[in-house]
Amino acid sequence: QVQLVESGGGLVQSGESLRLSCEASGIGFSGYVMGWYRRAPGKQRESVATITEDGVANYEDSVQGRFTISRVNANTVDLQMNILKPEDTAIYYCNARRGSGRGYSTYWGQGTQVAVSS
Repeated sequence: QVQLVESGGGLVQSGESLRLSCEASGIGFSGYVMGWYRRAPGKQRESVATITEDGVANYEDSVQGRFTISRVNANTVDLQMNILKPEDTAIYYCNARRGSGRGYSTYWGQGTQVAVSS
């Protein structure tokens, strides 16, 4: 059974940092594009950062320069979040996906809450 488990969320003040971690069981991340997504209150889920197996990272514009996604090892992907802002408040989800068409597979974690006070 595949599981993605996020950790590291919490309540911080504006300008502070948090580091989120996503650990997989049942799969290794080899071959998967890994990503962090978030859903803010009253908004749709959006992509925050993704990283390919080759280490190519992409970021949503509002987090560019503040957040860093990294593949720590075969089973762990982190998201370092610096200079946090109140608008970063959301539930953050880890995602793993690979393939296309009939070969497409994707997995989601349960989410971890990040709250940033002003």
